Amino acid sequence: MTILDHAMLPEWHPVLLSSALTDQPIAVTVLGEKVAVFRTSQGVHAFKDLCIHRGVPLSLGKVSGDELVCAYHGWSYNGCGTCTRIPSLPRDQAIPSKAKAFVYDCVEALGLIWVCLGKPAAPLPPIAAHVPAGYKEVFMGPYALQAAGPRIIENFLDVSHLMFVHEGLLGDTAYAEVNDYHVIEEDGVLRSEEIVVYQPDADGTGRGVNSRYVYEVFSPLCVSLTKRDDVSDHIFRLFLMVLPVTEQSSIAFMLKQRNYAYDEPDEVFVQFQDHLIEQDRRMVENQKPELLPLDLQAELHLKCDRLSIAYRKKLRELGVTFGTA
Repeated sequence: MTILDHAMLPEWHPVLLSSALTDQPIAVTVLGEKVAVFRTSQGVHAFKDLCIHRGVPLSLGKVSGDELVCAYHGWSYNGCGTCTRIPSLPRDQAIPSKAKAFVYDCVEALGLIWVCLGKPAAPLPPIAAHVPAGYKEVFMGPYALQAAGPRIIENFLDVSHLMFVHEGLLGDTAYAEVNDYHVIEEDGVLRSEEIVVYQPDADGTGRGVNSRYVYEVFSPLCVSLTKRDDVSDHIFRLFLMVLPVTEQSSIAFMLKQRNYAYDEPDEVFVQFQDHLIEQDRRMVENQKPELLPLDLQAELHLKCDRLSIAYRKKLRELGVTFGTA
């Protein structure tokens, strides 16, 4: 597949939870490209999921001696993609110089494996610099959604849907009005001013509070929200990182941080988020058009949509075309 979105090629894309990658390769898809991800004692690696010999996916093979071995004819590739062994080749013959795997950049950060299909714009995903230490953390998902990545991100940034899609939990239709706010950009990060929302059950613990949301956009498919309330010093952060599998299918990874309820089982928060995702799924998997329109005239916007507008403008400025219209 030829990837035409040059804005997304230098981006780091989350492909797996670190805990999911053990001693065998795993197949993933990034921007429509098949990729084999594997782990050795030197770290994590990503190859085009195709053996140059006979076109079998390398992810069907195995990791042996810190090398990826093709399942079909046993060709072995080291972490740099160099073929080091062809079992059927007589020992007095050299391995052809073209016998290589196509290597992608791959890093492990924030408990995730990340892959970049182009030349990385930075050594680590930009979001890594914005995840503070010292909080109770739990991963949620991954969630497979039949929706474009930008549609999923915009849904996350859309505060005015909380009272209707998540009524009784994250919002109350009797308190649907959204206060005016502005969006600023600083060092490449879009950040909203505080947006106040009354929430009957803000985080699954049954507390009804006025939550104060601040949203941040770090890159086209990595965002966060921070919630505080008026009655406690609780801080709740939720990071959303989306893998664009194809233009209309994605996988969402979520990391939650909190400075309270340390003794509460993580499963309580995971189940709550699972429920919220299913409510969101009905919306994002049924939106038309499926791809996010970057032409602001294509849909009607209100003042409460300032963050969505800023997000669409940013995608257009960056030249993002994958998952947009």
